[in-house]
Amino acid sequence: MLKKFWLPTLALLMFAGSVFAAVDVNSADQAALDSITGVGPATSKAILAEREKNGNFKDWADLERRVKGVGSRNAVKLSAAGLTVNGKSYEGATAGAKAGKSGDKGAAKSVDKADDKAADKAADKATEKPVTGK
Repeated sequence: MLKKFWLPTLALLMFAGSVFAAVDVNSADQAALDSITGVGPATSKAILAEREKNGNFKDWADLERRVKGVGSRNAVKLSAAGLTVNGKSYEGATAGAKAGKSGDKGAAKSVDKADDKAADKAADKATEKPVTGK
């Protein structure tokens, strides 16, 4: 009876440990990169090709600059899924991860809407014509 309980429990714990293990972009092979949620075969191949061609990534900004498809929004998600650059998570990833993991999609949407409104307001202000008095 105990074998039926402990064996699946042990297997589940081993799986959970491997899911939450950090994967460093500078030392990972394709299989390790593919294990990160959000990294598909095309992205992992692009990361490996860029790393082979131009060397290791210095930081997250370097990764974003050199690999197409890895922008700041995607970097937050990848970092929350366990990807690191030189052992470091993306700054701001914890705030993004908390908004996404809490299930409160409304909070994330409201932040996006606020960002969009601010961008629209700045664009409107930049295109305004000066008002001259009579």
